[in-house]
Amino acid sequence: MILSSLLTLLPLVAAGGVHRMKLKKIPSAPSNPELESLYLSEKYGVPSQPQMPLMGAGGAGRRFDAPSRGDDDLFWTQEMLKGGHNVPLTNFMNAQYYTEIEIGTPPQTFKVILDTGSSNLWVPSSQCTSIACFLHTKYDGSASSTYKANGSSFEIHYGSGSMEGFVSTDTLTMGDLTIKQQDFAEATKEPGLAFAFGKFDGILGLAYDTISVNHITPPFYSMVNEKLLDAPVFAFRVGSSEDDGGEATSVAYWEVELSKVAFGDDVLELENTGAAIDTGTSLIALPTDMAEMLNTQIGAKKSWNGQYQVDCAKVPSLPDLTFTFGTKDYSLKGTDYILEVQGTCISAFTGLDINLPDGGSIWIIGDVFLRRYYTVYDLEKNAVGFAKSK
Repeated sequence: MILSSLLTLLPLVAAGGVHRMKLKKIPSAPSNPELESLYLSEKYGVPSQPQMPLMGAGGAGRRFDAPSRGDDDLFWTQEMLKGGHNVPLTNFMNAQYYTEIEIGTPPQTFKVILDTGSSNLWVPSSQCTSIACFLHTKYDGSASSTYKANGSSFEIHYGSGSMEGFVSTDTLTMGDLTIKQQDFAEATKEPGLAFAFGKFDGILGLAYDTISVNHITPPFYSMVNEKLLDAPVFAFRVGSSEDDGGEATSVAYWEVELSKVAFGDDVLELENTGAAIDTGTSLIALPTDMAEMLNTQIGAKKSWNGQYQVDCAKVPSLPDLTFTFGTKDYSLKGTDYILEVQGTCISAFTGLDINLPDGGSIWIIGDVFLRRYYTVYDLEKNAVGFAKSK
């Protein structure tokens, strides 16, 4: 149940100002480690780990070179993105942040995850017979006067199976921005329980068009192409309370250089390591051995349901965790990387081994970090910028 439409916004830099979309929140609830594990393994195509608290979903990621660390424009302040058009986001379990979009005429409303780890828009089809579709809103092209048939087959592979469907074209509205002819996928088959029990209907990918299935133009690119935006930029501020879901500003899989990690006084220098800043990921996924080490150091113990739990009384005294992106440090306190859910304190660290052909590795930095830092994604500069969230 959505408690309120929240205070913060999802801004896209648009013609005549910034277009914002509000984030919404619903009450926190105990998570299901088995389903969380399924989400993470589906998204990144790796074997499930003991604890994977990820409630996002999307396409396979793709590595991109980090921008030059000498580019001062990589790091912005929030004052540079005032004004604009807002789109509300909803927060589920501090793990799923989604917004409402409208497709068709008259509009059909869908809850979608805004996912920087994938590039396609898809929603359940009225022709879908999967269990997941019966539990969510379905798009009906016959009820829309602006619907145009495309018919191309569409398929995204996940760890538990394939999301299958076909491509259609219709009007898409996000906040007060309207794309007149947006191609998107109607899902006729959704795999596994992960999609069935998600609080979202579909996915709206904000990644680069290079990883778009069927080479479909992503909605953000459509906004740029139709000159709805003054600049190809969007950003996120993710809230952490029921009254503050957060905000996102207006791209693929956004990755920056992770050169160092510090936990208290202990410092680990990293080589050939990237950090994917992923709005479709709930927590922090890192190599399994490091996740186990961190969970041991914070005194986390594995519970019967697979979660790593911490004594809540010790959370305020836990060391800071600091990420160094390029040459700049970004710290999280114990109250940031430990989530309190109905009186239980749960570690945000989960093991996931993503090894690249060149010997490098990727950490996935999700909403635990995004709740603390306002994040700006610049498609023109291929850059991600951070500032402390207000």
